[in-house]
Amino acid sequence: MIEFDDSIIAALPATLKTEMLEAGDRVVECHRVLSNSGDNIVGEFLKGVETFFEWNHYPDGDVYDSNTHSQYYYHAHPSEERGNEHGHFHTFLRPDGMPSNIKPAKIENYVAPDDPDDALSHLIGISMDSAGLPIKLFTTNRWVTGEVWYRGADVKTLASIFNIDHAQPSWPVNMWVSSMVALFQPQIAALIDARDVTIENWGKSYTKEDVFEDRALEITSELLIDVDSQISILKE
Repeated sequence: MIEFDDSIIAALPATLKTEMLEAGDRVVECHRVLSNSGDNIVGEFLKGVETFFEWNHYPDGDVYDSNTHSQYYYHAHPSEERGNEHGHFHTFLRPDGMPSNIKPAKIENYVAPDDPDDALSHLIGISMDSAGLPIKLFTTNRWVTGEVWYRGADVKTLASIFNIDHAQPSWPVNMWVSSMVALFQPQIAALIDARDVTIENWGKSYTKEDVFEDRALEITSELLIDVDSQISILKE
């Protein structure tokens, strides 16, 4: 678990803090509207799923925006692996939505996918509790999601682009996931930096194999979060 210095937020440009506050308002509004009918983000997203299976992606084929080329899915690990987590969202951006100057990192054993648009980048994971509320952000090693590895500086840029701007399968959840990524931009940047430090140190100390495929390294950085606290800090 990394530490995050809240004073970083105070030093952000006013325009960015305004953008983050607007995202926070959307997150809170999604919570409010769903709670009016006794629902929450996870319940809304899994509405209509008769049996929720661990490891499965929800929905089938993921949520994908063909205009922004942003993508996400929800799934869960066995409870003994994740403590009080119900499941988590994984967010991505595909190359067709990336600036032209951003390319996969030049790392050992990189093999380009047959379809260039399959060279997607994982951005951030969002852990949810059993009440359907966000509790943690995290990054992962490459093998976890089958992503293509990008430089940390580039992933931070890609995270700022992420946006699902359509209504299927759930408008409030699409808006919520997009807004969570926008609300926690400085924390996500810190987690991506920590991800790269973890990969570098692990490769030097713990494995003789390809560090990006080492099953002993799954979570590369994580941070507990609280939406209300984030908004309060932004308003100070």
